[in-house]
Amino acid sequence: MYTFRDYYNNEVKLSFADHPFSKCPKHVLIICRYKGQWLLTDHQERGFEFPGGKVEKGESPKEGAIREVKEETGAIIEEIDYVGQYFVNGKNGSVFKNIYFSNVTELRTQETYYETNGPILLDRIPNDIKTNDSYSFIMKDEILDYTLDYILKTKD
Repeated sequence: MYTFRDYYNNEVKLSFADHPFSKCPKHVLIICRYKGQWLLTDHQERGFEFPGGKVEKGESPKEGAIREVKEETGAIIEEIDYVGQYFVNGKNGSVFKNIYFSNVTELRTQETYYETNGPILLDRIPNDIKTNDSYSFIMKDEILDYTLDYILKTKD
């Protein structure tokens, strides 16, 4: 388990164990690859980030993850793997979030991408991400560092 402070100085606990903080978290983050590139979305307010969001009523976290990726990027997911989970003890409450990984099979153009401007494909995650204003705060803490390292060692 890793413990650190996030972009807003909230305490974060990250684990790659099987659901260490919550069996049914209400938030998801999905690390996606498409044809060898990283698939992000351009959030209208936050900037570039991996897809994610809230699990809707009646959905499992996995179902929510698949839906969020489709809504925000147009991507079709056939397989998705649970990677880990993190817990943020924030000033306005706690958040439990599952992290998933998927190699996307298809990327479709769609009329709306909801709260995003659609997909962004990157050959690599830039080294200056923590100081680059184009990227969301979600991409700027150790969650991304530890998770990408874990995925590259175990999934890719």
